[in-house]
Amino acid sequence: MASQNTTNPESIYDISVKDANGNDVDLSTYKGKVLLIVNVASKCGMTNSNYTELNQLYDKYKDQGLEIFAFPCNQFGDEEPGSNDQILDFVCTRFKSEFPIFDKIEVNGHNASPLYKFLKSGKWGIFGDDIQWNFAKFLVNKEGQVVDRYYPTTSPLSLEFDIKKLLGVD
Repeated sequence: MASQNTTNPESIYDISVKDANGNDVDLSTYKGKVLLIVNVASKCGMTNSNYTELNQLYDKYKDQGLEIFAFPCNQFGDEEPGSNDQILDFVCTRFKSEFPIFDKIEVNGHNASPLYKFLKSGKWGIFGDDIQWNFAKFLVNKEGQVVDRYYPTTSPLSLEFDIKKLLGVD
């Protein structure tokens, strides 16, 4: 499970998480990048469209400073039941995704990852601060602050304008 460096992080850069291979990842290594953070699931009705569009965004903007973080979560309809290895295999084989896949986490409730507690403290959804379903999206600026939150049904490609604005590209 994810851990954090401080009790009350001031930015995403104060938080550490684990990748899908169990390695610690200090998010401060991503300072200066625009981050799109998504809770993902392999067996959701929105899986194909979201992974396809996330790949398109990543391919187009990774060299300009965009990073996409995928956090598998099984809290919604048991739609991410696999192990980290199974999830990695699915994402890398089926979708050829190159963006980082992290450790399976919880995004709601008492055991919610510190990262998601931080993300949710910035932007409230329609049901309070809880994540509603798979593929909720958070956009984080280069300073590590949440600037927007998007519903699970929001198409990743529809975020392109907001991403370009934060990246400072035309």
